[in-house]
Amino acid sequence: MEYQYPIDYHWSTDEIVDVIKFYETIETAYEKGIDRERLMLVYRRFKEIVPSKAEEKTLCSEFEEISGYSAYRVLKKAKDALAEEKIMMK
Repeated sequence: MEYQYPIDYHWSTDEIVDVIKFYETIETAYEKGIDRERLMLVYRRFKEIVPSKAEEKTLCSEFEEISGYSAYRVLKKAKDALAEEKIMMK
């Protein structure tokens, strides 16, 4: 995609890479679908970096604004799904 992911420049390089991986996982859920377990693993790492709900909401809103992909909707679907299910957004 041709946009910049919302990141915090106070994060370490590894943290930035992992947050970008989270955004890419959300994109994959819309474009091809992704295994629920893989999505939740990446999300758990994202939450280690961004433990604040307010900061998570801000970052995910910024991401949705620039990409059109809703992390909230993907995560809600994943939380409601069975463990082995593939998450595919329409």
